[in-house]
Parts: sequence; structure tokens; C-alpha cells
Amino acid sequence: MSTPRTPPPLAGGAQGPQELGPLLAVALDALREGAAARGGPLPAGGPDAVTGRVHAAAHPVLPEHGTGPDDALRTLVHAVAEGAADPADPLCAAHLHCPPLAVAAAADLAASALNPSMDSWDQAPAAAALEALVTRAIAAEIHPEGDALVTTGGTESNQLALLLAREAATGHGPVHGPVQLLVGDNAHHSLARAAWLLGLPEPVAVPAPAGTLDPAALDEALTELGGPPRRFLVAATAGTTDAGLIDPLEEIADLCAAHGARLHIDAAYGGALLFSDTRKTLLRGIERADTVTLDLHKLGWQPAAAGLIAVRDRRDLDALTHRADYLNADDDTEAGLPDLLGRSLRTTRRPDILKIAVTLKALGRRGLGALVDQVCDQATEFADLIEAHPGFELYDTPAISTVLFRPARADDHHIAHVRRTLLAEGTAVLGRADLDGCRWLKATLLNPHTTPGDLAALLKLVELVEAAPQSTAPEGNTPR
Repeated sequence: MSTPRTPPPLAGGAQGPQELGPLLAVALDALREGAAARGGPLPAGGPDAVTGRVHAAAHPVLPEHGTGPDDALRTLVHAVAEGAADPADPLCAAHLHCPPLAVAAAADLAASALNPSMDSWDQAPAAAALEALVTRAIAAEIHPEGDALVTTGGTESNQLALLLAREAATGHGPVHGPVQLLVGDNAHHSLARAAWLLGLPEPVAVPAPAGTLDPAALDEALTELGGPPRRFLVAATAGTTDAGLIDPLEEIADLCAAHGARLHIDAAYGGALLFSDTRKTLLRGIERADTVTLDLHKLGWQPAAAGLIAVRDRRDLDALTHRADYLNADDDTEAGLPDLLGRSLRTTRRPDILKIAVTLKALGRRGLGALVDQVCDQATEFADLIEAHPGFELYDTPAISTVLFRPARADDHHIAHVRRTLLAEGTAVLGRADLDGCRWLKATLLNPHTTPGDLAALLKLVELVEAAPQSTAPEGNTPR
């Protein structure tokens, strides 16, 4: 009979922290060394070079005999860090992809070590209590008597918003025809996908000629559709993906009230403006929404995932009630064990609320508001820098922290070339957006440590690539 091997150590239990300490040191060293090897916001060389380095580090993926925890951690964490797009680098500014706060990442490590599963109280006693407390507090920022659920982000929150609208409509008596979604041309793609997923009609697209939903066009669309109250769901946006623009929320809420339509606001980007005393007025009208999408792994500095959906009427969440005897048997619920299964469409889910709760407690409203103001001020400063430069064109004054700009004499093809050249060199990460018939470079500023010198360096990098000679290319759109 063979002698049984000692199993690898666990992260939890009384001995877990002792076992984690040395491994954490290895992982942190690998993160530091990988970032140094990368030497910038993105690995140089493009997809083929990155894939080659990762393949070399990971092969063989499933060896006959393992290499041991230290070697595996050191090798693969180093490879992923060296090949990362690092949002903590000020020149990594393409997407709504924030650098997480160190305190939030530390809390996330604790959540992973404890590993509560948020689908039944007996798997997550303290985490369940914390989630109930924190979600109500966050919801109260919008709806004093409301509630909120934790989600994986904006896509899941938008899907739930459509589901709750459909169920709320049928729960109040017969509705003639399915719920019809109306969205602006500027709306996030996840809303149309959610309608498809739920078998709802294709959304009615409402013009957004200036980048925001046009209230007059919405009024016309609702009038033409006609029909009984509760049949329509209007989705407005507070922080568009392309330009960070905010729809006229109060006017849209007035129209929804006049037409008996339900209102959802996708504030995945802009929702954190609520923490800023100076900028929360930009969201005036959000309190009138039936549901609101929030996403704190954008303008909230949380490790993904950290999404929420807030509801004005807690009874809307009754639609998610579900029974599975092994998780929430009736007699257990009647005996006082909290029912968690109706808090999500997912079953097993991690305690993402812990990092959010730690961040809220550590920074407070003023601390979070200061971070929001800081990145928004950076965007204004970058826009001023662009406007003062004769070689660049600014799209518009930034509404939140997204800045769209382009070399003044470049066509669309060349703008795409500039972006891809920076990516291939690994020197800067900028996004792209097509608005008003032109292509724009996009900088989304979410790093509160970014300095004026970083902003000037970013613009200089674009200037140098734009000025460099390039091969003959097909014509694109001319500048405005």
C-alpha cells in the first residue's frame, strides 16, 4: 500500500494566513519583476510576441509532475504581469478599466481565501449580512427606500433591468404584447443583447444626434408606438462608452411619467458621480428611475467584478424568488435563515461586496468623491492641453473623464494607424470612437495618480507617431 501524500496547504482556516504569507511574497515579487520587464503600459511586439512568451512560460499546461507552488506562481504571474495592459500606468487610458485601489485588492484576497458562496446563509453567514447592509446603503444614494443586488457588472445589471421590467409588467395584470425597449443610438450594446436573450422585440432606436438621447425624438417614438401603460421600458445612459456623455435624465423621466413608461438608467460609468458633492448634480433625475445600473470596477477603483443594480421598489425583486430545498428550504426560511437565492440569477457567486465595503469604510464619501473629482479634473486639463495645441482637434468638453481628440490633419485610416502603432510599441494605450462621421482617439482617465506631465507625455507620443512617415494607405474620412 502506497503512503498517502500530504495535500497542499489551504488558504482558509486558522493556518491559512501562515501558508499564504510566503506564497504571497512570491506572487508580489513576480508582479513587480513582470511589470519591470514590461517597462510600460503594454507589452511591446503585439499579439504574436505576447502569445509566444505566454506559451513558453505555461508549456506544458498540464505536466505529468507539477513544478511546485513557488515555481508555478513565479513563472505564470511574471508572464501575465509582463504581458499585461496595466491600468495603473498613466499612459494606459483606452477603456473603462480602472487601476484598483490597493485596499480593495487586499480585501479581494481575503474574500478569495475565505471563499464564501453567496447562495445560502450556511455558506456565507457574515458575508450575507454584510451584503444586505451595504447594498441597501448604496441603493439609498439613489432611492431612500430602495434596494440593490450585486452583479458581475453593467451587462448583467442591464439584463436584470429588462427582466424585472418584463416581470413587473405582467405582475400588474395583462399587458397587450411584450415589453418594448426604447434606447438611444448611444446606448450600450448589452441592452440590445439583453432584449434578444429574453426574447423581447428588437429595441426601438431613438436618435442621439449630439451623442445623447434626444427627448423630442423619444416623445415622438412613444407617441407613435401607443399602447397601455407598463408596456414600454426606456433606457437612458449616464456615461456613454464612447464619450462619457450623460443623457438629459430629468426630461426623459418626465416623458416616461407622461407616457406611463418604466425608466432604466445605465449609470455603469457615471453612477459614481453621486459621491462627488460638486458633480452629483449631473445625475439629477436618476432618483426617478425604476432601476439603475452601477459599476464600481469603472469609476470606483474596484477589482472586477463589482457591479450592482439598484431598484426603487423592493417588491420588484420578488420576481427573482426561487426555491431549491438544499439551499433555501421553506422550513429553514421560516425558522429565520436568510434566503439568498433570490438575490441573484447566479447560484455560486463570490463575496464581491467585501472589497466594496472595505473601500467605502476606508475612504468614506469625501474620499471617494475626491477621487472622482480628481480624474474629472484631469480630463478637463487634458482637454485644455489638446485645445491649445495647433496640431490637434478636441471633440468636446469632457462630461466625465473621457476625452476624444484627433490629429487635425489626419484621416480615419491614419488615426487607426497611430493607435495601433502605439499599441505595437507598448508605449501608450488609447481607445477609438466613431462619432459625427469621424474617428477619434479616446483617452479615459481613471488613474488618480496621473500627473500633468503624464498628460503632456501622452499627447507627445501621439504627435510623434502622427508625424512619422507611413506607407500609402486607403483614404478615410477627412477631419471635420
